[in-house]
Amino acid sequence: MFTTLYSKLAVTLFAVICLIGLALFALVRFSSEMYQQELAQKLNHDLARNLVAESSLLNQRRINRGALRDVFHALMLINPSIEVYLLDTDGRVLAYSAPNQKVKRMRVDMGPIRRFLGGAMDYPILGDDPRDPRGRKVFSVAPVRSAGHTEGYLYVILGGEQYDNVMQMLRGSFILRITAWGVGASLLVALAGGLLLFALLTRRLRRLGGAIQSFSEGNYDDASARYALERGQGDEIDRLGHHFNVMADRIQSQLEALRQNDTQRRELVANVSHDLRTPLASLHGYLETLLIKGNELSAEERRRYLEIAASHSEQLAKLVEELFELAKLDACAQPLHSEVFSLGELLQDVAVKSQLLAERKGVRIETDIQRDLPFVRGDIGMIQRVLDNLIENAVRHTPGGGRIVVAACEEQGRIGVRVTDTGCGIPPSELPYIFDRFYRLQKSRIEGSSNAGLGLAIAKRILELHGSHIAADSEPDVGTTIRFDLPARAAG
Repeated sequence: MFTTLYSKLAVTLFAVICLIGLALFALVRFSSEMYQQELAQKLNHDLARNLVAESSLLNQRRINRGALRDVFHALMLINPSIEVYLLDTDGRVLAYSAPNQKVKRMRVDMGPIRRFLGGAMDYPILGDDPRDPRGRKVFSVAPVRSAGHTEGYLYVILGGEQYDNVMQMLRGSFILRITAWGVGASLLVALAGGLLLFALLTRRLRRLGGAIQSFSEGNYDDASARYALERGQGDEIDRLGHHFNVMADRIQSQLEALRQNDTQRRELVANVSHDLRTPLASLHGYLETLLIKGNELSAEERRRYLEIAASHSEQLAKLVEELFELAKLDACAQPLHSEVFSLGELLQDVAVKSQLLAERKGVRIETDIQRDLPFVRGDIGMIQRVLDNLIENAVRHTPGGGRIVVAACEEQGRIGVRVTDTGCGIPPSELPYIFDRFYRLQKSRIEGSSNAGLGLAIAKRILELHGSHIAADSEPDVGTTIRFDLPARAAG
């Protein structure tokens, strides 16, 4: 039944208001009764003393019955609720104005009497009620003296059974009813105000719950799946809504990344299939030709067919090797053997080693390396692999007569490396994807390039393991620059 936070808060508030109302009413009733008793005792404080002063009730411990009857009669005429008891010095009841069957105990505790006679001001002072074995009432008392000695006490109960009936009437009186209605109205106003306040507070929680539900139903891009902040990051509810929005945006971006990864996975499978199928088909075709027409072919033709088959086999081996290398890098199965080395010397060595490949295509490789270049720390084998891939990629896309420049210089404590070619360049729309796995420019695929599209991806992953970043700048038909940097370190 009470399934919402607002209903639970409303029921709780109603219960609390009811308890407070009962407590207030009980307090008002108790205070009223105590005030009536205090007022009665103060107004009749000297009643017993005045009665004793006008009558001789005891004479040598003997009760003056005539005087006592006169006192009883006078008091019954003035105030029938008053009950009079004559006590000895130990509190035993010697005589009383009440009917015999009404008196339940014949001894009164002397403690309250001594407090009253001692001038205590903490009214009301309650004494034993002879009519009730456990009852206590306000009273007036005065010592009865004879020949200068206290022979007993005149003990006047200011509220007998009739007083109890009056108190019952007071509980149903107009004043108490007005008070009760006033307290009830105040509590109802407080309840209404509390319910309104809870409604305002839970309204934002309901909006947040609706946003969460909408998001859980898959409406990621819908405005209803976000919590609308009205006052910025105010209280806990607003901060919770803000954090939910941040979490929802992050989840949405991760879902979009998963979709992109799924798309890339499909493209990767398609590209791998293409790059494996093409050389395999060619290899199979030439080998099959050799098997079928081997006797009909000349030695020169057989050699040429074998060389083509070997070339395709080498291409397949290189592709498989790059796939395994990239898989190891992704799984961090290939640990970094970090050491301090001269990046300038490594650049010179790689440039010289790649010169033969460049000369076959009519491309010139130049170096522009800063003198006294600081050392760097890293895996020299992996960094060499990066440089090999970058220069090989530059040679592949640079036509004959072109130029490749390998440059390095120190910039703000880091060694920047640039490999620049004068090749065909990369269209701006494709530039952000050249480091993706198996990505190849459409132009290269049309020209039948044998590049598997893994060289730049491997270079990017190696540099990520070194805490570096690789980037590219290119202009179609002008050239491309691939750049990265490594932190400089002191030698030794």
